[in-house]
Amino acid sequence: MPKGDSRLKRRALHEDSQTSLNGRPSSNLDTTNSIMHMQEKNERSGLVMWWRPIFTLWYFILECKTLLFINTVKLWHNKGKVLAFLMFLSMLVTMYNVEGSHQQYIQNTEKKVQWWLYWIILGIMSSVGLGTGLHTFVLYLGPFIAKVTLAAYECKSLDFPQPPYPDSIECPSSSTPGETSITLWSIMSKVRLEAMMWGVGTAIGELPPYFMARAAKLSDSEHDEDNEDIEEVLSIEEQEKINPNYAKELGILERTKVYMHDMVHKMGFFGILACASIPNPLFDLAGITCGHFLIPFWTFFGATLIGKAVIKMHIQQLVVIFAFSEQHVETFINMLKKIPQIGDKIGQPFRDYLLSQRAKLHKDSTSTETEAPWLGWVFEKLIMIMVIYFVISIINSFAQKYHKRLCMAKRKQPGAKLK
Repeated sequence: MPKGDSRLKRRALHEDSQTSLNGRPSSNLDTTNSIMHMQEKNERSGLVMWWRPIFTLWYFILECKTLLFINTVKLWHNKGKVLAFLMFLSMLVTMYNVEGSHQQYIQNTEKKVQWWLYWIILGIMSSVGLGTGLHTFVLYLGPFIAKVTLAAYECKSLDFPQPPYPDSIECPSSSTPGETSITLWSIMSKVRLEAMMWGVGTAIGELPPYFMARAAKLSDSEHDEDNEDIEEVLSIEEQEKINPNYAKELGILERTKVYMHDMVHKMGFFGILACASIPNPLFDLAGITCGHFLIPFWTFFGATLIGKAVIKMHIQQLVVIFAFSEQHVETFINMLKKIPQIGDKIGQPFRDYLLSQRAKLHKDSTSTETEAPWLGWVFEKLIMIMVIYFVISIINSFAQKYHKRLCMAKRKQPGAKLK
């Protein structure tokens, strides 16, 4: 049974149980609406690039056009704020281009802000509700922490020359005696700012589900696609009241959703903090729950920010630094070599690649170690595939949102079409 159909059936059971508890039978209109909604959802789930590429691209373009129109109207209604922002921006541009002693401070500030924004944007891309999200920790932050860790043990110092750090890493020409002791905590301090900025971005990326669920609750909209998860959890809880053994029929994913919902709803700030402090692919449900129950914005965002940018990021830092410390890398390569038949073919290229990267850290290095070019090729193709899939998922998501607009317009005004 498709996942969407299962959710809709649970929703129907929820509605039936509600009417039974209230002593009122379900109306034919409610049944017709449920069937219509199921048909719309099935049609919308098939609106993807690999099944209906032409319609999907066309609906994607129309959704972009619609969003452009909506946001242009919003900007026009807030033209006073827009004008004030443009005046402030023109003042910054003027200061940036006028020569003077302040240019030194502007250049230093510009580099820092650009570096912070780089990691914040990567964090947003990792968690924002567009398509599937791009796993920027695996592709960017994790490798950056690993590179700093390997360089710290190779150079016996964390005082990398700036420039080229952080764009690239070179060992300092000489290190002072106090800098020869490399510890896990000193490496964490070196990459803490980048990790926290990425965590701030992931917290910002969790806001759309919260705002959409909150808007749907305040508008009392029915059959909102964005609230399906919360409706599924509520229907499960209603069924558990009627049938105590109903929970035994649920899968692990559904039980986890119910547990997360209860934690966030009952514990508030500390429940959100607990959910945000661990790698949690279902955290969207926490945002939807908070929006649905109108939990204050700063309660939700404050707990999410602390959990993701402080607690979870330190845990992830510890894992990466521990895994890429000098002794553990050697242990991993030796374990690869012990794999029957293919161990030497895999382990030796990794060792050669590692040696070549270490040699690059020294400007005066004359090492002639050969690299393993296929490792770089594989990583580049992996990044390319993930980025392409991320873009395709955004196109699918926008096309499905436009289809939803059409369905909502049709229900409000039969025969109406969006332009």
